[in-house]
Amino acid sequence: MSPAALSQASTAPRIALLGATGPIGASIAAALGSAGIPFAVVGRSESGLRAAFGAEPLAARRIWNPEDPASIRAAVRGMDTLIHMVGVPYDSFHLHPLLMRRTVEAAAAEGVRRLLLIGTAYPFGHPQTARVDEAHPRHPHTFKGRMRKEQEDILMAADAAGALQGAILRLPDFYGPGVERSFLADIFAAAAAGRRAKVIGPIDRPHEFVFVPDVGPVVRALVVREDTFGRAYNLGGAGTITVREAARQAFALMGREPKLMVAGKTMLRLAGLFDPVMRELVEMHYLLTDPVIFDDTALAARLGPVGKTPYKEGIARCMATASGRE
Repeated sequence: MSPAALSQASTAPRIALLGATGPIGASIAAALGSAGIPFAVVGRSESGLRAAFGAEPLAARRIWNPEDPASIRAAVRGMDTLIHMVGVPYDSFHLHPLLMRRTVEAAAAEGVRRLLLIGTAYPFGHPQTARVDEAHPRHPHTFKGRMRKEQEDILMAADAAGALQGAILRLPDFYGPGVERSFLADIFAAAAAGRRAKVIGPIDRPHEFVFVPDVGPVVRALVVREDTFGRAYNLGGAGTITVREAARQAFALMGREPKLMVAGKTMLRLAGLFDPVMRELVEMHYLLTDPVIFDDTALAARLGPVGKTPYKEGIARCMATASGRE
């Protein structure tokens, strides 16, 4: 092989981020890029991928249509490891198992060796213990939980059958600088603007949020090792915090007292008459009244100490972005 061909082979991506343009994808891309690991980003839109990753020299862009099996095969061709974080509209969770089945089938057909799913707490349903580890029963009582459980089951059945190696990294709710789809997002925007923040209550229950920039290094550590697949892991936040306390800290950084407009379950039901997303939130409201708090000792046992940004620092970084100081 010529020196040029050797160079090209050494920089060809072997890791693909499926559904890469969200905040978790950005965190994983940053972690891979900082380590000098080439990767492919896969999404529906060339313009969207270019806007998100055009400045990253190690990111190869691939376009796919996840509704077309041939397109999925083309997108994963030549890859060793897939990181699956494909989002669907909140009122279309029935698509999660369908997309996973298509992706697993395409990956197996193309000889892809491993697939890591970025999952959620939804498959557990109501927590039966104060802290939820990977052995906690998965008894989802919601439609979204059942769809997420089925998604997990499809992947791990493929792992058991030897079609590929599967793993799951479950995340709690998340927050981070510029992250819009977070229960805390409007707190940061409102604190910066000096207006009332719109939040969903109850706001005095201990809750867990993972700081988005902390996710990428964990994913990188999982995919560069050979002993991490074949099971699920939980990744918890830096302890717990209440929504009220998060708001207090955010507003205090701007020299203001917190101002909150709290929507409970009844208000969500009323809003859902006009807004389908609000209607879907009603089903998952139990996560605010009966939150799932992860036990992630298994992850630390496999990887070593997991870096977690304290809430005080994470909130300060969110406020620096929201107020234009960063």
